[in-house]
Amino acid sequence: MKKGKITMIITIGIACFALVTVMMMQFKVVNETDITAIENMQETELKTELANWKTKYDEINAQYEEITQKIEEYKNDEKSNNEASKLVQEELEQTNTLLGLTDVHGEGIVITLKSGEDVTAISADDLLIMVNALKFAGAEAISINDERIINTTDIVDILDGSFIKINGQRILEPYVIKVIGNQSHMESAVTGNGGKVQELQTLGHTATIEKGDDIKIEKYNGEIETKYIE
Repeated sequence: MKKGKITMIITIGIACFALVTVMMMQFKVVNETDITAIENMQETELKTELANWKTKYDEINAQYEEITQKIEEYKNDEKSNNEASKLVQEELEQTNTLLGLTDVHGEGIVITLKSGEDVTAISADDLLIMVNALKFAGAEAISINDERIINTTDIVDILDGSFIKINGQRILEPYVIKVIGNQSHMESAVTGNGGKVQELQTLGHTATIEKGDDIKIEKYNGEIETKYIE
């Protein structure tokens, strides 16, 4: 149970206890009243005693109203806190999605690339150009061989192009690029007007595109490190 909720429950409990105490005090005053003594009082004394009783009643009633109001305020505060917590949770989930920290799924395309024989292998630059084209076209999520692409992702050639690393992880062909976004826009971004897929095919590489209505892209599993943000 969250600390804030525990504090709220304890506070309401104390308020309820105070209310019960006030009521018990009122009952005690009634029980301790000497009826015989009242009968023997003069009219002036009765008026004075009645005024005292009214004052005590007004004080107890005022305390009762105050405690009742506080209980209602606590209830309203708890409701507001729950609504605020829900809003914060929704914003956090949306932020995590944008940062690539949650698994996502939706419509999009899957691009599969494989280097052709007797030609220069597909490079990190080829993949980077394709990723940037997809981002420019409005891609909402991208992964290559299940490595989620985020703002700090590095796509680099290692050992003069012997293999490629993404997010510090070595990936091997075929390169499977999953993209969530408008299918027509994503496809046009890499095929239309001399797009990267067309270029790779012209060079002798194999490049295919498949559309899907429920493409699943896994979250980024590494640590997001910053050097200058405080």
